[in-house]
Amino acid sequence: MAQKQQIIDELRKTVEQFKSQAQVESVGTVLSVADGVVRLSGLSEAKSMELLEFKGGVMGVALNIEEESIGAIVLGNAQNINEGDTVKSTGRILSIPVNEQVVGRVVNPLGKALDGKGEITSDNYQPIEKIAPGVISRQSVSVPLHTGLKAIDSLIPIGRGQRELIIGDRQTGKTAIAIDTIINQKGEGVKCIYVAIGQKESKIANITARLEKEGAMEYTTIVLAGASDPASLSYIAPYAGCAIAEYFMDKGEDILVIYDDLSKHAWAYREISLLLRRPPGREAYPGDVFYLHSRLLERSARLSEEQGGGSITALPIIETQGGDVSAYIPTNVISITDGQIFLESDLFYKGQRPALNVGLSVSRVGSSAQTKAMKSVAKTLKVDLAQFRELEAFAQFATDLDEATKAQLERGKRSMELMKQGQYRPISFAAQSILITLLNEGYLDVIEVDKILEFEDKFLNYLETAGSAILKKVTDDKEISDDTKTQIKKLADDFVKGFAPEQIKDKSEEDKD
Repeated sequence: MAQKQQIIDELRKTVEQFKSQAQVESVGTVLSVADGVVRLSGLSEAKSMELLEFKGGVMGVALNIEEESIGAIVLGNAQNINEGDTVKSTGRILSIPVNEQVVGRVVNPLGKALDGKGEITSDNYQPIEKIAPGVISRQSVSVPLHTGLKAIDSLIPIGRGQRELIIGDRQTGKTAIAIDTIINQKGEGVKCIYVAIGQKESKIANITARLEKEGAMEYTTIVLAGASDPASLSYIAPYAGCAIAEYFMDKGEDILVIYDDLSKHAWAYREISLLLRRPPGREAYPGDVFYLHSRLLERSARLSEEQGGGSITALPIIETQGGDVSAYIPTNVISITDGQIFLESDLFYKGQRPALNVGLSVSRVGSSAQTKAMKSVAKTLKVDLAQFRELEAFAQFATDLDEATKAQLERGKRSMELMKQGQYRPISFAAQSILITLLNEGYLDVIEVDKILEFEDKFLNYLETAGSAILKKVTDDKEISDDTKTQIKKLADDFVKGFAPEQIKDKSEEDKD
């Protein structure tokens, strides 16, 4: 009896403590699913770019908000989503968790770790889509971002806050330039984000291993939407990379973001758009494909000091077909960016690497993004190289050339040879400035063309030992004064005599004449 009374008392107590609480959820139904694109009914209050939750915790994003239905993309495996399944609205616009833990990690576009080094936990969510800083919030691009590549730092300088397009056919060294630039940021106080869009996972594994070997993963984040991932992840990947960059920019830091590549990004968006039944336009791309990239690249900026002074420098990559820069996506991105580095297949196959086409490459920031040292020595180099290429083509048909033309051709050959550079071997701006000084002063005129790179290697080693004081002075002062130039010439005189004594003798005799 006592036990029965105890049970009754417990039940009474539970009933008295029970409080009815209504919980409202916005729920919809899957009408159809195909290739990761879902049509939904219900969810009358869903917003554009809102996160949706499907069965099994799979997430999606609402893209098409129509009168009778919603078109959404699935961010993950859509195989377990079936017609008639329920879907919940989360009320949260698509965003990713970001904090300092992402540095040195490989993550997917949703912020989940892919490198097996543990989960990344953060209470701070950064929206993937964000309005770009206004004109008043920005300041001019005037601080260099050195790539470590002679051909780029001297001819097409990049500044912090700039958007410089890397464009060319496949297998012409576009990614190589981007990776070299990341490696060169060691000790420069620049965090790097490499966004791989639709790239093979094996390629990204090799890039990660190389960055770790060079000590560059310490300040780099890789955002990977692999070739085997759905188009939806390739679509949001560059925005996710930009959101991570904005988190650090808002803290006043300088960030370099590489989008490799936006051609695959446009393909992914075209696939999604066609499945969502959006009207196809030119080359079957939807009408807003320009806005797809403009709203991404406009977020690159150098903020004013009042806004913290941080910057995002963007290096988008575009793949051309047969060198056609006048195609739809290339012309779109060219018009959005502040210049382009055009890599030419013919030059690449001739052994000119990086295969930079001097005539078609341009930086709309120009010498504002160069140190005084580089500006003073490289001011005529681009024109000289462009003229050399024209003269070289003409000289093939000429039988007799005057001495001045011959001298210009010889100098041009040496200039082109000096612009060659091995992969994963970035050079400091000070060493580059000194090498171009030697070119301008005629020291390379006495070296055989095929010996130029050997000369460069040995001279750089000599510079780090016998000329370390000069190198430090150029690095600290960021300019080459007359006194410094005299010291460089004296150093070069001593070195060249040991490197090519016969040619030096001939040259000294010519000087006497």
